[in-house]
Amino acid sequence: MTITVSASGLRLHYGRTRALDDVGLRLSPGVTGLLGPNGAGKTTLLRVLATAVPADEGAFTVLGHDPGTAGGRQQVRRRLGYLPQTPGFHPGFTAFEFVDYVAVLKEMTDRGARHREVRRVLEEVGLGEVRGRRIRKLSGGMRQRVALAAALVGDPGFLVLDEPTVGLDPEQRMRFRELIAEAGEGRTVLLSTHQTEDVAMLCRRVLVMAEGGIRFDGTPAELTARAAGRVWRSERRDAGAKAGWRTGTGEFRHVGDPPDGAELVEPTLEDGYLLVLDGAGSGSGAEVAA
Repeated sequence: MTITVSASGLRLHYGRTRALDDVGLRLSPGVTGLLGPNGAGKTTLLRVLATAVPADEGAFTVLGHDPGTAGGRQQVRRRLGYLPQTPGFHPGFTAFEFVDYVAVLKEMTDRGARHREVRRVLEEVGLGEVRGRRIRKLSGGMRQRVALAAALVGDPGFLVLDEPTVGLDPEQRMRFRELIAEAGEGRTVLLSTHQTEDVAMLCRRVLVMAEGGIRFDGTPAELTARAAGRVWRSERRDAGAKAGWRTGTGEFRHVGDPPDGAELVEPTLEDGYLLVLDGAGSGSGAEVAA
């Protein structure tokens, strides 16, 4: 399998705050999901891999280039697509003008070829008919698609997406999932999200971060299997469960160590995720960065 991104020993501190703690990973084509609670270090890892901030220690390569050198960093940025958690739109720009501006930053100097590329990516995300509309007049879902179009300029080999479906309604989220799945055909996509259903539907692999480190690396099925035999239901809340809540049927669903004779139920990806975090000590009060 082709490895397009390889990292080892990545560490980063903000003062006394530990953001990344000896992170290593290898990514290949397809969509990889990145899960973790607030403060796990997900956004920091994405910013390092996108060459937005340098790590204090460690090394990584993207598509065979070393961002630790000026020339390597330039080559990576030419082949990189990055959708940050909060895209910085100029509200006076049209969708076309914003994506064209990003294309200029990617050193696409031939005006005719650049404009053809801008039209292509806007069509790809379903915004061809509104490319002349001001961004301030677009819906939240359309703005996210503008940001994705900008990330897709130049057909990048590595696409970094930070919480791309946050704030979208169910219909918009489904549309965005289609776009991400299409983007993952033939390229490497790293998708950071709080939505376990996004990972279950889109990703062939999932990483779980907690306290600045990667605590799980495997398939969604393997993460779900972490909770096999550890999810049960009952008529009353079980105080010994790691987590428990009343469902729409009125019964309680529990995750943790079931008592003898408990009525076990099929686990979900979210159940496995909760147990990985529990094993990692997430929420213990350790000082970490977002």
